[in-house]
Amino acid sequence: MKKSPWFLLLIAFAVVMSGCQVNTKKDVVENPPSQDANNKSAVTIELLGMSTGESDLNIIRDQLTKNGFNVKLNIQPDYGSYKAQEEAGNYDVSLTSWTTVTGNPDYAVRSLFKTGGDYSIIADPELDTLIDQASTQTPEQFVDTYKQLEQKLVFDKAYIAPLYSSLKSQGLNQEVLDKDSVRLSKSRSLVWENIDFKDKSKRTTDPLLLTQANPVLTSLDPIKGNDGSINMINTNMYVRLLNLTDDDKITTDGSLSYNHSIAEGNSEYYFVLRDDIHFAKVTNKAAVDTKERVGADDVIFSLNRAKDKNSVPDHRTYSLHEHIKNVEAITDLKSLEAIKQSGSTETIKAGLEKGLETPIKELVADKTKASSKDGKYQVIKLTTTAPFPQVLNYLAHQSGGIVSKKQVESINTYDVAKFDVNKDIPYGDQNTVTEGNKYNNTLYASGPYILSYKNDYEAVFIKNPGYMKGTAHEPKITNIKLRFIKDTDSALSALRSGEIHVYYGVPETKFDLVKGDSKLALQTLPSNAVSYLLFNTGKRDIAKNEDLRKAVLYSINQDEFLQFYNNNKFKAVSTVSPLVTTGNELKADPAKAKEYLDKYKASVK
Repeated sequence: MKKSPWFLLLIAFAVVMSGCQVNTKKDVVENPPSQDANNKSAVTIELLGMSTGESDLNIIRDQLTKNGFNVKLNIQPDYGSYKAQEEAGNYDVSLTSWTTVTGNPDYAVRSLFKTGGDYSIIADPELDTLIDQASTQTPEQFVDTYKQLEQKLVFDKAYIAPLYSSLKSQGLNQEVLDKDSVRLSKSRSLVWENIDFKDKSKRTTDPLLLTQANPVLTSLDPIKGNDGSINMINTNMYVRLLNLTDDDKITTDGSLSYNHSIAEGNSEYYFVLRDDIHFAKVTNKAAVDTKERVGADDVIFSLNRAKDKNSVPDHRTYSLHEHIKNVEAITDLKSLEAIKQSGSTETIKAGLEKGLETPIKELVADKTKASSKDGKYQVIKLTTTAPFPQVLNYLAHQSGGIVSKKQVESINTYDVAKFDVNKDIPYGDQNTVTEGNKYNNTLYASGPYILSYKNDYEAVFIKNPGYMKGTAHEPKITNIKLRFIKDTDSALSALRSGEIHVYYGVPETKFDLVKGDSKLALQTLPSNAVSYLLFNTGKRDIAKNEDLRKAVLYSINQDEFLQFYNNNKFKAVSTVSPLVTTGNELKADPAKAKEYLDKYKASVK
């Protein structure tokens, strides 16, 4: 007996509302959704995603099917496999996401949508102009520019189709951990050095147990990776000139700088460096203080290589630092007294001295000569290519992590232009920290923890014994084990059974389970994460067609995603939605979807 269309719609609505009856990957492969018998001319498109996003993929598939598409799902088991498919161009549209971990809107667009951006497959001069224009503007000025950018990106050209923005969340075992010591930041990754046990006597005996899904680490060189496999790790292994507060304000708290100051014109930025951070290395899988101080030469080296696309093969973050023109150590104290701070009558020297125990008496070039108690400091001056206050947010990003000049230069002896992946072993290669015959840990960590070794099951980190000793930022817990658990249900089960202490990134569909367990606590706040569909405009002819892309765009009903996630998701228009209120809104429109799909069909006949 043939079911009526209204009956089928009610069934589909019930599936979305239930949140527990979505098809599994097995269902999708063995029982693909049937097409309407009268819709023999449905357009086939290939949708790429990961198994962790299976629910979203099923909702997207159903929405597109209703609007005249035949959806072929390409579901990959992990991030590495997904990226391989993406880089090979084996998709028409991919389910992707982006989290603005720097707290500034330029980061939300530059790498993704600017011609030549680290992750961009788009080449549109108008988008480039708007991105660059907004980057030089104040928050009051850039709202209209980002509104224009969204209009072009989403509605005029349909390069992306937005789905939703998310809450940031983590569950923790409040019987084991001091709940108040576990931070949840809007943009910054989980801060390890603050975390403490309720029973302080366990600090040196028991490991802190964390988890992440991906066991394959892109790179432990902070400029060579910008993804979920290493963001949390590299954030805690390398110190930066600046950090972000939990609500995305720029701070020197817990950074390499005591203070920072901006000169008139917003193109010159000054930082007075701490003298109580040493690099750590690993010997016999134990953390050792190298006694080498993290200093100005390391900062200059790190930021110069960060901005240079050709400093390393497969540089993933250079566009974040392309506004850096020059980085240098200042040794002329009088020059700091001759320059005024931006928007102030005070000098740069006065700005840098605020809160210092001893005023600046002397500037030294040699990092071994710096002594804050004697008033001898190192000061870094960073100059940008144009007035660009958002550069401070990028310095707080994990790719702004400070590496050892001496160590990296001793490892990266290869010719970048002739780099041979089968022969050359770069600094940060995950194979060098993986147990087995290739293990040869050459890491030098400037941050609170260093990675000792990893295997398929876990990564083991040890406290840097030379990191801010005796301060509030000296790491509380000696050992950390990062367990690799791909499946969200398994991760939640591990949290509930005590196998892990913190589950960073609890899915919205699991919130009630965490709330219902008395030994657990759930922390949430609105995040800067946005999920969206990206069209393969570079390698697939079907995705190059603007009408086809708009047909997909207007097939997306964000309300259904919000319903599925119990309203723990929020509507979005672009990756800047969590940061800038533009007033734009995407509304599902089946009539428009049909109109544009018909135009596409007519154009390919």
